[in-house]
Amino acid sequence: MRCEARLPRVAAHACPRCQAVAAPSAGAPCAPCAACAAARAAGDPLDACCAAVWFEGDAARYVRRFKYASPGLAGWDPGAEAVARRLIPEAAARVPGPAPDALVPVPLHPARVRRRGFAPAAILAAALARGLRVPVVAVLGRRRDTPSQTGLDRPARRANVAGCFAAVRPLPGPEVWLIDDVVTTGATLGEAARVLRAAGARRVAAVCLARTPAPPC
Repeated sequence: MRCEARLPRVAAHACPRCQAVAAPSAGAPCAPCAACAAARAAGDPLDACCAAVWFEGDAARYVRRFKYASPGLAGWDPGAEAVARRLIPEAAARVPGPAPDALVPVPLHPARVRRRGFAPAAILAAALARGLRVPVVAVLGRRRDTPSQTGLDRPARRANVAGCFAAVRPLPGPEVWLIDDVVTTGATLGEAARVLRAAGARRVAAVCLARTPAPPC
């Protein structure tokens, strides 16, 4: 479709972790850039962090309509959800390494789910699970209803989500993909990945619809 072709997709040969720096060799499109390799070696819990599109232009408008739809049938936006369901497999296809044992949606606090009427990450995980034929497992729970991350800088985002997740059920295997809608600094995904590693995950990759162009996670 013409409108789909206009979406600002992440480059195919981008670093699979920050996606802002090209991989060092066209023959090795799944290799991380030097900065991401160093961060991972230093203990950062995310092995990969892949989105399909940049959070700008038409892509941002579709993602906002999907993420912030009003509760109930009157607020459902089938066009935006269709775009989201189409993009999440594209993001998943960028993740290097083995297939996951489970998809773990980044959870909202129950109070926020009640206010919204749905959980975007859970919808994305369910859509992706059908194609991959792997289970969606709600391993993580929210200990508190954290304030919105919008408008916060990187340190404030990390402080906001520190300790907010807990593992509420066992992992079904060591390869885990975290599913979320938008990644900005990666603070939320990093905190969730830290808890999953403490619960026994050997490798954690994040799969998202979109990411803000800067800064990288």
